[in-house]
Amino acid sequence: MAVPSTVPPPSRAAHDPLLRVRGLRVAAGTGDEAVELVRGVDLDVGRGELVALLGESGSGKSVTARAVLGLGAPGMRTSADEMSLAGLDLTALTERQLRPLRGRRMALVVQDALSALNPVLSVGDQVGELVRVHTGASRRAARARAVELLAMVGIPGAAQRVRDYPHQFSGGMRQRILIAMAVALEPELLVADEPTTALDVTVQAQVLELLDGLRRDLGMGVLLITHDLGVVSEVADRVAVMYAGRVVEAGSADDVLVRPAHPYTRALLASVPQAATTAGALATIPGSPPVPAQTPPGCAFSPRCTWALPACSAEVPAPRRHDGAAGPRTSACIRSQEVLDEHR
Repeated sequence: MAVPSTVPPPSRAAHDPLLRVRGLRVAAGTGDEAVELVRGVDLDVGRGELVALLGESGSGKSVTARAVLGLGAPGMRTSADEMSLAGLDLTALTERQLRPLRGRRMALVVQDALSALNPVLSVGDQVGELVRVHTGASRRAARARAVELLAMVGIPGAAQRVRDYPHQFSGGMRQRILIAMAVALEPELLVADEPTTALDVTVQAQVLELLDGLRRDLGMGVLLITHDLGVVSEVADRVAVMYAGRVVEAGSADDVLVRPAHPYTRALLASVPQAATTAGALATIPGSPPVPAQTPPGCAFSPRCTWALPACSAEVPAPRRHDGAAGPRTSACIRSQEVLDEHR
């Protein structure tokens, strides 16, 4: 019997998914010491669509995103039943064939801009180098393009600041520079890995607004990696919730955030402080996410789950399909219908 996909059919923005991932697995180590970090992830991202990959630290979000880009760390082994970008089979490509695709067709925005930027080169040189390497543009043309890109991401006085060095910019401005580099060649897919980490709330909002505007203007698909529910509620079209290397719930952002179908998603939402909440202890999820080498049998969330039954620790639950207000959705929980019904 075929196991249903963990991804509901794409929204109207993605009838023909730009990124299609099925059965993605990532393992570290070899032989008896091999540890699975990502365990059968399915994911779709449509053109012009922003999909948020949500979960606690250690759930496998960043490993999943980097595996899509072919950027696994040394010692990691990646396999997938299917992984394609606009119909191009990424699993059949060598590292040499993947390299020119990064930047031109798919790009990454990392969370630590200060470490990602070269401290001894001006930002204009760094943005311009990307343009020159991929397009063969002259230095003059690359510098002009760098000014355009910095202006596009909201750097004031871009024509003058193109000569400045990374340390001369604030954290939010450095993050904008990374985004400028990522969209320089107008890629089809942008992976943003915790792009608002360590930024204050006002700057976070500005960066999110920038990403949202760029994906609409350029028609990019965006895969946003985050653990911040506030970020997801602001910009995401669809959400995939990860726990212990698996997608446990997926659907439209409106459905998942308003009426969760998995106890883990429900617990995450309950733990967000509310302004209207009376004084008292904040809701928490008991315990901690499992270490990959010690993932419990059955549903990995069951040791922390208030909905758990004895059957939950016996078998990994297959995703169950449900109807949502904004389209089909899935939840990998044997009690998902009960969780949904409690929100009626």
